[in-house]
Amino acid sequence: MSQTVDWGRTAYKDAWDQQLELVEQRRADACQDTLILTEHNPVFTIGARPGADQHLVWTEQILAQQGIEVVKTNRGGDITYHGPGQIVGYPIMDLREKKDLHAYLRDLEEVLIRTVAHFGIEAGRREGKTGIWIEERKIAAIGVAVKTWVTYHGFALNVDPDLSHFSGIVPCGITDGTVTSLAQECETPPLMGQVKARLVKEFWSLFQG
Repeated sequence: MSQTVDWGRTAYKDAWDQQLELVEQRRADACQDTLILTEHNPVFTIGARPGADQHLVWTEQILAQQGIEVVKTNRGGDITYHGPGQIVGYPIMDLREKKDLHAYLRDLEEVLIRTVAHFGIEAGRREGKTGIWIEERKIAAIGVAVKTWVTYHGFALNVDPDLSHFSGIVPCGITDGTVTSLAQECETPPLMGQVKARLVKEFWSLFQG
C-alpha cells in the first residue's frame, strides 16, 4: 500500500517537521509508504557535507532583499535552493527489508530521468556528482536522509523556478556546471500539473514495479 500527498506551498521548516512526524509513523507501521510533493517558499538549505555553508554567496542584506530564508538541514549533500516553480519530492519509504541506500538513490535518479524524458529531454547522471544533468546543466537535485531505514528528504526538480536565485549560492558546490529547468530546455514548457502527474506515475511504477 502507498499514497501520494500534495502539500501545496510550504515553508521548509514546517515541511521538515511534518516529515519527521511521518517517519515516526512509518517506523511504527502506522502509515504506508508516502510520496509527498510540495513547492517551498524561497529558501537556501545547507546540507550535512563539510564546508557546505561556505557555498552561500549572498550577504544577509541581499538575502533579506530577495526574501530568501537560510536553513541548516541534516540531509546529505551541499547547499541548494528551493522555491516556487520547483517540485520537491519527499518519499517516506520503508527500506528495512532492502537496506540498500545506494540502490534507493539510483532509483530516485531513474524516476527523474524518466520524468524529464517524457517531455523530450535527454538527461542522465554525471560521473562523481549527484542529481540529474543535461550535459553540464543540472535540472534536478537529490539529498536524502534515513532514520532506522525509513527515508525522508528527497529530490527537487526544476520546472520553472526563478533561476536567478541560484546565483546566491554555489549550487551543490558545483563550480563546473550550471542550473537549468524544464522551462529553459523545452520548446513548449509543460505545466506544473503535467510534470507532477508524470513524476508520480514514474515514481510508483518503479518503486512498486
